Amino acid sequence: MSPTPQERRAARHQLDTGASAPAARRGPSGGRKKPITVDAIIGTAFGIVASEGYEALTMRRVATALETGPSSLYAHVVNKEDLDELLIGRLCAEIELPEPDPATWRRQIISVCTQLRDQYLRFPGISRAAFAAAPSNLDTLRVAEGMLAILLAGGIEPQAAAWAVDSLALYVNAYSLEVSLADRRLDRKDDEWVVSRDELLRRFAALPDTFPRTKRYAAELTAGTVDDRFDFTLGLMIGGLPGARVDH
Repeated sequence: MSPTPQERRAARHQLDTGASAPAARRGPSGGRKKPITVDAIIGTAFGIVASEGYEALTMRRVATALETGPSSLYAHVVNKEDLDELLIGRLCAEIELPEPDPATWRRQIISVCTQLRDQYLRFPGISRAAFAAAPSNLDTLRVAEGMLAILLAGGIEPQAAAWAVDSLALYVNAYSLEVSLADRRLDRKDDEWVVSRDELLRRFAALPDTFPRTKRYAAELTAGTVDDRFDFTLGLMIGGLPGARVDH
């Protein structure tokens, strides 16, 4: 008897093989198309997110793209949440983790966060899949393990390091989602909601005098790129960790 999707999911978490037996196609086209596999499902899902955004990703949409029915997908993937986990795990598998170095730990942890951000930004809105998900995929856990090792090498207290991994991942997820949403609005030419810095400065200047600080510091409030703000926020988060060693 073939293993159930739940059994395959458990095996992935134990062995991280990513492999599964192909599902037989049914219907008149059954013998003429490529078999359904986990890799085929993941690749198709990434393609949908890249071209249409994460909000377009459903099991039915993936099945349609593969010219099959949803039941063929469920032979390999338990549900949409399982697919989300596979997608985030595949992105995490591409993150390069350094050997923890007490002398450069800050730069190392920022590098890992930046790599994760860049992976998410390849696929609009995909960081949503990482929210409220308990870490169980081995590739995802590998990144968390690596981040924890870097923070501990930096002298961070274990409890603070554990919570910092969660906080940093949450910030990267939220940042990536916000940038993706803004980019999608720009693609739709939704200028009503995504405005230039010049327009923001004009709006701030037109505020009533009950906003004196916003008017006075409008330049500071609108300065920098999104990447500048990303780096600044990571610096704030890392700099406040107890027990941190000085980075050289």
